Amino acid sequence: MTATQAQATTTVDEVLARVTELLPLIKCHAVENEKARRVHPEVIEALRDAGAFRVAAPKRHGGLEAGLEYMLRLSALIAEADGGTSWVVTLSNIQSWSTCMYPTETVDEIYAPGPDRVLCGVVSPGGTARKVDGGYRVTGKWPYASASLHAEWMGGGVWVVDEDGDEEDQAMVLLPRADVTVDDTWYVAGMRASGSNTIVAEDVFVPDRRLISMLPVISGTYMDDHPDSPFYRSAFGAMLVLVLVGPQLGLGRAALELAVTKASTKALAYTNIERQAESVAFQLLVADAAMQIDTAHLHAYRAASDVQRYAEEGIYPDITARARMRADSAVALKSVNSALNTLLDASGAGSFAEVNAMQRIWRDSNVASRHAVMLPQVSMEAYGKALLGQRDHITAII
Repeated sequence: MTATQAQATTTVDEVLARVTELLPLIKCHAVENEKARRVHPEVIEALRDAGAFRVAAPKRHGGLEAGLEYMLRLSALIAEADGGTSWVVTLSNIQSWSTCMYPTETVDEIYAPGPDRVLCGVVSPGGTARKVDGGYRVTGKWPYASASLHAEWMGGGVWVVDEDGDEEDQAMVLLPRADVTVDDTWYVAGMRASGSNTIVAEDVFVPDRRLISMLPVISGTYMDDHPDSPFYRSAFGAMLVLVLVGPQLGLGRAALELAVTKASTKALAYTNIERQAESVAFQLLVADAAMQIDTAHLHAYRAASDVQRYAEEGIYPDITARARMRADSAVALKSVNSALNTLLDASGAGSFAEVNAMQRIWRDSNVASRHAVMLPQVSMEAYGKALLGQRDHITAII
């Protein structure tokens, strides 16, 4: 695809169509991506040209402001070919969305070169920001910054501290790549290609415009700042959690497709059944897995529809509604993980051979589903507390 074609991308459906054409390329690099612990540059540039990184970018800079449902569809589509690549795109796009909560001049600064920025960010406060003339001096370390190897801008959570080092506020800052280093720390069992390394900033000056307080973000008062964009009025906590379900949906579909395809030629070991597809036990397991994957989709898209409906109406959903969205994500995650285990039961120990993509799918899904932002146990606890009128929530990301 040429640069001219990329510039002409005006709808998210065009992006999805172009990414679909890239799936063979993405799948071809999946093994290499995992070994290298980064997505191949050819894949990143092909996705950039296809518009995959502009779905959450502002329209005034050529972005699409596509909405959460489309973000899920894009992430799931890419994950059918490679989970790590999907994770990079997913985390870049959610950082793109949250970046548009900064002042207009900051958004313009980042997107002046165009909508196809690759971004990364970590909400957890891994650093401090001390006020100085015109801005802040920031020092910190932010581990698990997915897409760090490709990002041009990086977001990090900080504690704003006074002269005595006492905390005054929790905030987010934006840093250009030139102002940080990336420590190579991502050595893990799954999602190896995501490049979720550690961002390091040492006494970096950050102008006022590139720091925002988390209080308006968590409380939803930022909605008034976006009268013309329902997308940027979406509930913060729900967006952060639900967007991470997208890759899981694609991983589930990929595993099911792999099991079904192999079933027509692979025998059921130590039995007289020459094709797995002829085994009643295998049929039952595959059907069970397929329904679990369907369950994940139904819950994920129900929640995404709720997020978009509230945003379009300009209403910040109440705690029970937001907690149910988190609960939907929990059900989706557990359903995909369960489906993968079921498919492994059906397919047998051969699924764990290094040459079998099933084991990589399984590892990617299990590592990703334990991301701290979306732990199913926390999500279910939040929903239970909301249903019972309890207010002692253990997380602000609801």
